Amino acid sequence: MARINQWNPENADFWQSEGKRHATRNLWISVPSLMLAFIVWQIWSVVAVRLNDVGFSFTENQLFTLAAVPGLVGATLRFVYTFAVGIVGGRYWTVISTSVLLIPAAGIGIAVQNPDTPYAIMLLLAALCGLGGGNFSSSLSNISLFFPKKEKGTALGINGGLGNMGVSVVQFVTPLIMTAGTFAAIGGDGQLLKNGQQVWLQNAAFIWIIPIVLMSVIAFFGMDNLPGAKQSFASQFVIVKRKHTWVMTFLYVATFGSFIGFSAAFPLLLKSQFPSHTSLAFLGAFLAAAARPVGGFISDKIGGAKVTSIVLFMMGLGSLSVIYFIQQGSFAGFLISFLILFLAAGTGSGSTFQMIPYIFPAKEAAPVLGFTAAFAAYGSFFIPKMFGWSVKETGSYVMAFYIFIGFYIVAITLNWLFYQRKRAEITTFVVAKQATSQSITPQK
Repeated sequence: MARINQWNPENADFWQSEGKRHATRNLWISVPSLMLAFIVWQIWSVVAVRLNDVGFSFTENQLFTLAAVPGLVGATLRFVYTFAVGIVGGRYWTVISTSVLLIPAAGIGIAVQNPDTPYAIMLLLAALCGLGGGNFSSSLSNISLFFPKKEKGTALGINGGLGNMGVSVVQFVTPLIMTAGTFAAIGGDGQLLKNGQQVWLQNAAFIWIIPIVLMSVIAFFGMDNLPGAKQSFASQFVIVKRKHTWVMTFLYVATFGSFIGFSAAFPLLLKSQFPSHTSLAFLGAFLAAAARPVGGFISDKIGGAKVTSIVLFMMGLGSLSVIYFIQQGSFAGFLISFLILFLAAGTGSGSTFQMIPYIFPAKEAAPVLGFTAAFAAYGSFFIPKMFGWSVKETGSYVMAFYIFIGFYIVAITLNWLFYQRKRAEITTFVVAKQATSQSITPQK
């Protein structure tokens, strides 16, 4: 693979003759690598549902904690991963961050086979799954450097959206692969459910080992370290002084934070409210991930702030609808309302990330993308824990949804004040033909 010696995607001639080819190759290697990271990060959202069925005896709160801890660790690691691309290089960091996923994948596969495995060990393995959560920040930071402004929304939507698809993949594939003795010869015997059915819970982890090894090798030989992309930690850390870093962080917490938090909690919510329908748990994450590229694409056409405002409003309505149908005990209404929430959250994840490259210069936009993603990832910890707190204190999940609605109202207000109203400090929509010539620098 020839080394890239110069990089200027905003130059139309360079982009068409050389840049687009390199950028596309790196994007399509980044996507499955990020998908595997999300799979490992969210594997406990499915495994936790089955633990007690195969002989473990954990409380409901302990199970919610196992589903939530990867989010806490992953979100914290994103602060490190955000700056890693600038320090190490996108190619090298993708190889490192993908290959370390082997540790939790192998560990979970071994631990779930023994019902006497201490809860502390399970908690440690859940924490190690947080390694997958960190990858999103570095992956998006890296890919953002490859594309011109006019295509960043779509490119980031594809990378983030298809990468996010790992959540629905793990929630769809795991129940199926657990019923097959695929790895019985090398992975161990199955476990018996109370109804006498045999399952192989370890398959939920072991199945991803070969893809992780494969993508680590492909990333090493197929990706690039961009020239001029390296930055010191200090030069990148200047973003924390920017007011708009924090405003965009709040907006992304409201959108992506909701998506990843609801994804982590949805299987357990379904089992608690409508236990006969747990097989549909993957639908929410699938819909949200599929909507993310659409959100980025539409935002490239009509503006990220406008799209963000619409989806936040829909998330508030979706939450109210979920409250109503929980109280009515209607599964159909509950599912449709939650799917509206997922659809809006996924679309908003794409629209908010489309806004960032227009607010910040390229060198700052990359770490800002990772920084906002780090905070938003805490949603996968706090939302499941919020549901656990709500049901413990009130006997229902309703109070948690009222808190989420309040958060969305604040987000709508901030988006309108800073980016949408006529006299907003920054207008995030620049017509595509102007995007290559105009640059908007962050204000105080």
